[in-house]
This record gives sequence, structure tokens and C-alpha cells, in this order.
Amino acid sequence: MNHLWNRSLATQLIAFTLAALIISQALTFLISWKEHSKALDAAAKSEFLSRARTLTRLVETVPPEYQKQALLASETRDSRFWVSDREAEDPAAWRLTAAAEFSRPLENFVDLVRIFQDGSARTQIPDAKRVAASNGGEGWRVPMQSLWALPQPIKYVYFDGSRGYGLVIKVDDRTWLNAAFYMRQTGGWWTSTSLASLSLTALILALLGVFFASRISRPLRHLATSAEALGRGENLPPLSEEGPEEVRRTAEAFNKMQGRLHRFLEDRTKMLAAIGHDLRTPLTTLRLRTEFVQDQEIQRKMLSTIDELQGMTEAAISFARGESTEEETRDIDLEALVGSICDDQSDLGKPVSFVEGVKLSYRCRPDGLRRAVRNLVENAVRYGGEARVFIRHTAATIDIVVEDRGPGIPDLMKEKVFTPFFRLEASRNRDTGGIGLGLSIARAAARQHGGDISFTTGDGGMQAVLSLPRDGRVETPAVPKGRDWKSLRGSIGLRAPNLAEKPTKPRTQH
Repeated sequence: MNHLWNRSLATQLIAFTLAALIISQALTFLISWKEHSKALDAAAKSEFLSRARTLTRLVETVPPEYQKQALLASETRDSRFWVSDREAEDPAAWRLTAAAEFSRPLENFVDLVRIFQDGSARTQIPDAKRVAASNGGEGWRVPMQSLWALPQPIKYVYFDGSRGYGLVIKVDDRTWLNAAFYMRQTGGWWTSTSLASLSLTALILALLGVFFASRISRPLRHLATSAEALGRGENLPPLSEEGPEEVRRTAEAFNKMQGRLHRFLEDRTKMLAAIGHDLRTPLTTLRLRTEFVQDQEIQRKMLSTIDELQGMTEAAISFARGESTEEETRDIDLEALVGSICDDQSDLGKPVSFVEGVKLSYRCRPDGLRRAVRNLVENAVRYGGEARVFIRHTAATIDIVVEDRGPGIPDLMKEKVFTPFFRLEASRNRDTGGIGLGLSIARAAARQHGGDISFTTGDGGMQAVLSLPRDGRVETPAVPKGRDWKSLRGSIGLRAPNLAEKPTKPRTQH
């Protein structure tokens, strides 16, 4: 769940939208429910008072034998009426009588809510003793004359907090009309209709959230894809500068950055090419002037220095050109590419072997990657005596591993060896130490693909690992049937290699 939350913009947008919906609904209910309850209570009590006034006039005119039937016909689910021949003095005793009146069924009232909803009768006041004992200590009160508006004396009392309301009206010296009102606790504001309304609103908001999140995330996905491809050296068309202002400005900034990078690389390459071209003339002049030197030993040393200077100049220009992004990226068979490099080195008589894996399609710049792998293999043969090459798959990278059985590189030098023209070999002999650009060129090619090069030194030798980022289309290949990764002499793991035995070149098919 946490992975989905961090990964999906649509999930976060929908979650925040729904949270805002629930919070707003809750605040609306808290603000309006109290006022709504007060309005309902006031309306119910107003209707009850109006009914009590009407029944007071009715009791005055109706003969005693018809009074009870008239009162029963006027009762509702929330109100009860009865006549007594004496005035109620004790409020607690009257509350108990009122609670008992609510316990009897109505004779002339059809409860449609009970019939069509649950079909079961419910007692209006389930606990008469508790209701009678409520509002203890409260006595009778006299309402304002403006509320009653009749000459008959009246008094009232509350019970069960303010949900119950009772009236005692003196009709004449022998007749008192008792009226009780009690609003039963309802099921609350949350109903099936409320749930359906909230669910429908949440569904509509979720669909709108998905739509708008898709509109926002689509250009961001394109931007991420383009940035990844640019980091791997691909020449991309400019991003479409459309959409909201923030997205449009982001795409515009990315296009400007991409243009500046390309112009910077082109200008640097042109500058180095011009320097190399301008250096050729004085180098050629120096080479011609050495012909006039009589001392053969001095002449030989001068020619050697000129050759070294010319070689370094050409190598620097080649290095700069190799970092440029002129080569287009395309899909290749990575196993075939690495295997062909090993085959070429083996055909030249060098002790190079390649451990076959499964066919793997990878999008890269083939010439730059081939140059990097070849430099690592040649270094392994030159300094480690032999090279064993294989491809290793991890969750995030595809590693091209080159093993040798040499002394390795000291830890303090593992980063410095990538500096241009730096050589671990102390002499300046190019046959033994080269110019010092091989690893620089290899790392430049690896980083153009979004990867890097690292070294691991163990008791049996050293591993040079060229790590490439795993393309989203590339899945970790399954182990071929009949193949056990452990049979690769433990080299697939991260531990140092063991090259005690001289490797033999496996048969490869590419």
C-alpha cells in the first residue's frame, strides 16, 4: 500500500479529494445538525401546543362520555392526551403517569413508518422509571400568556431532559386535561440515502481525480522518460510544450537544457578537433627538423617524444569525440555484443573467455559500449594475465563483469585510475602502460548510458563491473532449462573471483 501511495499521483490525488469530501461533510453536519434539531423540536412543540389548545376547546364542549374517544382520536406517535378529575401536584408522579400513557398502543393511529420499514412495534418510552426520575427537583412552570392565548390556567414540566414536555390544563373545577409530548430518539442522520449520496459523490470525484491526475502525470512521465534517455546519450526531439502553466514551463526548461548540453558538447568537440588540427602542423615541422639532427640517439629520442605527443593529442581528441552524443541508440543483443568482443580478443591469441547466458535485448549506443568493454578486457589481459567475462542480472542493473587474476587496484587508486592520462604503471612505455585514457573512455561510455564502472578486489583476482541501468522493458531472465547458475564457478555472486585454474573458452553461439 505504501509503495502504491508513493508511486501513483492518481492515488494521492483521489485520497486527498475523498478526505476533503469526508471532512467537509462532517463539518457541514456538525454546523447544521444542531440548528436542524432545534428547528424540528420547535416545530413539533408548536404543533403540540396548537393541538392542546384545540383539544381544550373540544373538552369544554363535548359531553363527558365522548371526551375519551375524542382524545384518543387526536393522539399521535409522539403525543398522548387524557382527562383527570383532580389536579396533578407532584411532578415526579405526573411524569410516571405520562410514561405509562406512552406505553399503551394507539387506537386510532396508523404507523406507516412501522409498517413499511421494519414491521415491528416499538415502545415510545422503554424505561418509564428512568423517565419519571429524570429532571429531579424541577417543579411546575407557567408558560407565557402569548404562547398559550387561552383563559384556562396551564402549567408545564419537562421530563427526560428536554425531549419530554407535559401540560396540565384546568378546563373546569372537575376536569383537568393532561397532554404529554415525547420525541423518541431517531436512528440518526446517517441513512441508506446518505450513504448512497456520499458514495455517488465519492465515485464522481474519484473519476474526476483519475482524469486530472492522468492529465498532470502524462507529461511528467514523458519528462522522466526523456530525462532518462538524455542521460543515456539519446538524441531526442523537443518535448511538447503544452498543458498547465507549470507543466509547460517545466517542458520548456527541459528543452532549453537539452539544447545547451548538445551545444556544449558540439562546441567542445569542435574546439578539441581544431586544437588537434592546429597541433599537427608544428608536430610535422618538428618531425621534419629531426631529420637534420646528426646524433642518431638524440634523433631517436626526439622522434619518440613527438610520437608520444602526437599519440596523446589523437587520444584526447578521440576521447572528447567519444563522449559526444553523435551515435544513435538502438536495440541490440547484449550477449552477442559482449561475446563477439571476447571472440575477437581470443582470435588474436589472448586468454579471453566468455560465459554464455541467455539472449538479452538492450537499448544502447553499441559502438561506445563496445569500446568500453574492449578496454576493460584488454586491461584484464594486460595486468591480470587473462579475462573471464559474463553478464550478471540484479534488480536494478545489468552488469558486465570482467574477471582477472591480477593483483588488482589499491583502494586509494580505484577512483584516480579514471583520471585522463593517469597510469598505475610507473614507466612511460606505451606498450606496457598505454596512454592512460582507456578507463576514462570506458567510464565515459558507461555514464553516457546512465551506468558506471567499479572494481572489486579479492584473494583470487579482481572484478571490473560495468553496470548498466535496467530498462523498464527488460525483465530478469529466467535460468535456462538444465543450467545452474552455481555452475558458473561462483562468479555470479558478489564475492571475489577464484581463477586458480586457467579458464578455457566455452563454445559460444551468437
